[in-house]
Amino acid sequence: QFWRNTTDADVGRFLKLYTELPVEECDRLGALAGSEINDAKIVLANEVTALCHGAEAAAAAEATAREVFEKGGIGEDLPTLSLTAEEVGSGISIVQVIVRAGLAKSGKEAKRLIAENGARLDDAPLTDAGLMLDAAALASPVKLSAGRKRHALVQIG
Repeated sequence: QFWRNTTDADVGRFLKLYTELPVEECDRLGALAGSEINDAKIVLANEVTALCHGAEAAAAAEATAREVFEKGGIGEDLPTLSLTAEEVGSGISIVQVIVRAGLAKSGKEAKRLIAENGARLDDAPLTDAGLMLDAAALASPVKLSAGRKRHALVQIG
């Protein structure tokens, strides 16, 4: 996801620096504008990931990004917070879950995120900082989001 957030002006330069694509292809991709530049960012992300982690990891990262960011689904490879049944008990605070998932550094930050409509649970806005998640709510993995770009799965197990 890091490479897909590259500023439009840096795409061509980063393609030349961090990939093994021919210079002409880097220039062509870097010259794209509007929504087409996003295609160049996808190429950048895939090429760098393949170079650093292998083609299989690049394909998995691309599939996760497509599932989460383009289709709005739950990506299997997202960071995951696994809670025990004992931790959930009769309910665990959504604020605590946001912090434990690494989407906020403190309870205060998590509450502010909720108050500013920046937190989502399975793509539905979280509006109640007092929400308690119980075992029924976590019967299957749920996607917790902070803003548009930070996501985690939360599950029991």
